[in-house]
Amino acid sequence: MSYVEMPGAKVPIRMWADPTTVEDGALQQLRNVATLPWIKGLAVMPDVHYGKGATVGSVIAMQGAVCPAAVGVDIGCGMSAVKTSLTANDLPGDLSRLRSKIEQAIPVGRGMHDSPVEPGRFHGLATGGWDGFWGRFDGIAEAVKFRAERAAKQMGTLGSGNHYIELLLDAEGSVWLTLHSGSRNIGKELAEFHIGVAQKLPHNQGLIDRDLAVFVADTPQMAAYRNDLFWAQEYAKYNRTIMMALLKDVVGKEFKKAKPTFEQEISCHHNYVAEERYEGMDLLVTRKGAIRAGSGEYGIIPGSMGTSSYIVKGLGNEKAFNSASHGAGRRMSRSAAKRRFTTKDLEEQTRGVECRKDSGVVDEIPGAYKPIEQVMDQQRDLVQVVAKLKQFICVKG
Repeated sequence: MSYVEMPGAKVPIRMWADPTTVEDGALQQLRNVATLPWIKGLAVMPDVHYGKGATVGSVIAMQGAVCPAAVGVDIGCGMSAVKTSLTANDLPGDLSRLRSKIEQAIPVGRGMHDSPVEPGRFHGLATGGWDGFWGRFDGIAEAVKFRAERAAKQMGTLGSGNHYIELLLDAEGSVWLTLHSGSRNIGKELAEFHIGVAQKLPHNQGLIDRDLAVFVADTPQMAAYRNDLFWAQEYAKYNRTIMMALLKDVVGKEFKKAKPTFEQEISCHHNYVAEERYEGMDLLVTRKGAIRAGSGEYGIIPGSMGTSSYIVKGLGNEKAFNSASHGAGRRMSRSAAKRRFTTKDLEEQTRGVECRKDSGVVDEIPGAYKPIEQVMDQQRDLVQVVAKLKQFICVKG
C-alpha cells in the first residue's frame, strides 16, 4: 500500500497503516504531535501503537527542536544481524545446550558482567573510537555520573522486555544470528533526566500534552541533551557490537568442527534522532519504533518470538522520511496480554522454538503482536525483502 493522509493541525499525518485499525489513544497522540509549532512532517509506520508521549512507530521531523519523550527512554535501541556459514544440517537435535551457553555468556534481564568486557579479546572486532567514547562519559549529565561502573558492566548485556537474541534459518537453510537491545539503564536514566528538564521549560507550558515537551535550538538545554543523546546512541551500538561478538564466540566454540564464518554485521537503531535534510530544510528526524530505510540501506524488521523476521533493503521513500517499521508492533499492552494469554498459549504459539515458556514472558507472546506479514505488506513502497528468517532459538531477558 502507499500511505493514507489524515489532516493534522500543522502538517498532514501520512499513515502506512489502516487508520481504522489504530487504537484511539494512538490516533490522538498523532494529532497531538501534529500541533507542535516546530513540526515539518509526520510519517506513521504500519506497526504503529500507543506509546508514552508519542506513538511507537512514528517518524517526527522537526526544525530546530527535538522532543526527548518522542525518542523514548531506551535511546538507541535497535537490532543487529549476521549471516553465518552454518546450515540447518549443522544443528544438533537438542538445542537446549546452545541456548544455555548463550545465556551464560550474555547477561539478561537486569544482569550485568562481573567486570567490564574488554573488546581486545575479540579478534577483528570493529570498535574504533572506543576509548574516545568512554572519555566522553565525563561530559554527560552530572545526575547520572554515579552510574559509571554499572554502565561499564552493562555494556554487552541484553536487558528485558522485548529485547532478545535469536538464531534463525533463512529459506536456503543458512543460520543467522540476530539481537535486539539498546542503551540499558544508563540510556534510561539520561532520558528520564532530560524529559524532566524539558517539562519545566517555559516554552513547553502551553503544550497539549506535557510529554511532548521539546528542547529548542541554540539553548544550553538543547546542547546538553544532544550531547547525551548522541553518546547514548553510541552506547547502544557498542552494546550490540559487544553482544554479537560474545554470541559469535559461543557459536564458534559450539560448532568447532564446522568452523563457522560470519558475514558483515547489519545494524540499525530504531529509537533515535538523526540530522537529515528534506525539501531544502535541515531537520531533526526522530524515529520512535522505526528504522532508517534510505535507498539500498540494509535493515532488520523482526516479528515476535514465534514468527518470522525480515532482512530488508530500503527504497528511499522521502514521503516517509526514508523510514520503515521496526517490527510487527504490539496490538495489545503487556498487562492486556497477561490477562488474555496463559503459559499453555505461549507453548502453543512458540512450538518448535527453543525458548522460555514461563509466565515471566507471557506478555511477549506472538498473539500480543500484529501479524508481521500484514505489516510487511503495508510497507512494500518503503522496503524490499532480502531474506525471510524463522527462529529456532530465542533468548529473552
